[in-house]
Amino acid sequence: MLDLDSFNAAPASELTQSLLACADVPTWAETLVRQRPYRDIDTLLATADSAAREFHTAEVDKALAAHPRIGERAEGTGTEAGWSRQEQSGVADEESTQQALFRGNQAYEERFGRVFLICASGLSGEQILAALRQRLENDSETESAVVATELRKIALLRLRRLLDLQEDNA
Repeated sequence: MLDLDSFNAAPASELTQSLLACADVPTWAETLVRQRPYRDIDTLLATADSAAREFHTAEVDKALAAHPRIGERAEGTGTEAGWSRQEQSGVADEESTQQALFRGNQAYEERFGRVFLICASGLSGEQILAALRQRLENDSETESAVVATELRKIALLRLRRLLDLQEDNA
């Protein structure tokens, strides 16, 4: 966890790695590092939000490679894997929901050619499943915009965690 002074003073390479755990989008991380020092947390968060709104399709696709399928437990011991497990903690262990998520993930990947991404923090398995089913109805352009928005939400959620600005179950 970093406070604002530590964020501003951290070596660029170390801070970049921490930010890439929030969202594996190098241009986003580089923007946040380059614009230091921040005078306050609100300015940092506003800069992060603004930069995340500029995610390009190729950047989103690259970042998706770091995300497990919804309903699958993230492997590894790194920060990003831990955050992913925490964010998906509300996904029910009920077998019927797990099976429906598995089938939904398959249908989504067949339709859009990428992993289904949703900011799952605080959502139940049923809520995630409902969103997945609804998003299967989107056209490719609409869905690309939704995915970029979801990645932005995840990046900002994780940045807030990095800065210790919210409780673990948020």
